[in-house]
Amino acid sequence: MSVSVLGSGAFGTALAISLAGKGPVTLWARDADHAQRMQETRENSGRLPGVALSPQISITADIREAVEADTLLLAVPMQKLRAALSEHADALAGKTLVACCKGIELSSGLGPISVIIQTIPDARPALLTGPSFADDIARGLPTALTLACGDAELGQALQEELTTANLRLYRTTDTIGAELGGALKNVMAIGCGACIGAGLGDSARAALMTRGFAEMQRFAARRGARADTLMGLSGLGDLVLTCSSELSRNYRFGLSLGRHENFDASTTVEGVATARAMSDIARSEELDMPISTTVAELSHGTYSVTEAIQSLLNRPLKEE
Repeated sequence: MSVSVLGSGAFGTALAISLAGKGPVTLWARDADHAQRMQETRENSGRLPGVALSPQISITADIREAVEADTLLLAVPMQKLRAALSEHADALAGKTLVACCKGIELSSGLGPISVIIQTIPDARPALLTGPSFADDIARGLPTALTLACGDAELGQALQEELTTANLRLYRTTDTIGAELGGALKNVMAIGCGACIGAGLGDSARAALMTRGFAEMQRFAARRGARADTLMGLSGLGDLVLTCSSELSRNYRFGLSLGRHENFDASTTVEGVATARAMSDIARSEELDMPISTTVAELSHGTYSVTEAIQSLLNRPLKEE
């Protein structure tokens, strides 16, 4: 099989670098100038400075060239996924499409696989998710991810195709659980970053992570996910990584909120839109999602950090 990565951000580029250890890979960039710079310098200097691009990576801005591959990895932000799919719907029809983004679409409340199915009905969808930083993957550091695919046979083929020397994939057919684990942990990471940024300490962060994980499990179960999926890489594993490292954009965004600092508006923070989507769902379905709702209010400036803390601490006492 042949592979193309659509999206030349840090994560898409890192995946291309890892996959190039097995054979030729095409990396598609929307911007032709960006593609030309990478081709000439053999580096994505804006997103992964200092990491060389293998000669096995072919870089193009021509979508027709990119979609010639059997398997297409969609390394685009969650809130831009539908637009990217719609723009290239004819070229992507009938293809194996592996979403590499995490989140809930604000306009629909859907995860990436559901958006693929709705936009490209004859596509063969899957999801790559789990605890990972682009820089680690690009530099060959060991990383384990979840490959979620409702078609068990296709999932097994993709697992073999996309596993590399440093990237180990575990497969599941529970696409709902994998989608929600990857999405909701970003919300909790914003909250944990705000805790640390406000000087509340590691104990407060541990409490927020634990109660946040309980909230993730409740919501996922309501949506039909399997409990063991949330206990795996795409849930607990990703939560631990994202809530404890400044390499996480969501965690850094939370830190900036806690410290009352400005944050780079050009940096994609998937958890902001996901928190708002979860808050809307909780309100419409009368679900108890206190952390997601509070993070949504905090992210959009409705609550201050002090008000957000008091909102959670003043909730009625209950059994764990």
